[in-house]
Amino acid sequence: MKTISATDLHTLLQESELPPLLLDVREPSEFDYCRIEASQLMPMQTVPQHLNTLPKEKTIITICHHGMRSQQVAQYLLQQGFTDVINLTGGVHAWACDVDNSMPTY
Repeated sequence: MKTISATDLHTLLQESELPPLLLDVREPSEFDYCRIEASQLMPMQTVPQHLNTLPKEKTIITICHHGMRSQQVAQYLLQQGFTDVINLTGGVHAWACDVDNSMPTY
């Protein structure tokens, strides 16, 4: 499974003409507290119900708090036939520490 660091994701988002889908798999309360701009909330437990809404032709970057839930979702998506899935190493916590120091952490 492919992974990406917070700083590399930041660079990718700044330079990409076709930005990836940022799929945040945390719970709504976590998402409300802090999130990466332009990310889409889809709690981990709801991913199987919403598979048909995810674009198979687009890069999907899975995001959670520290990277564990998102890793499980990324693996699941790969098993379901998605081919370009990347997990954010360290999750939103790494983003807050390495990219956006104004983002609250928990």
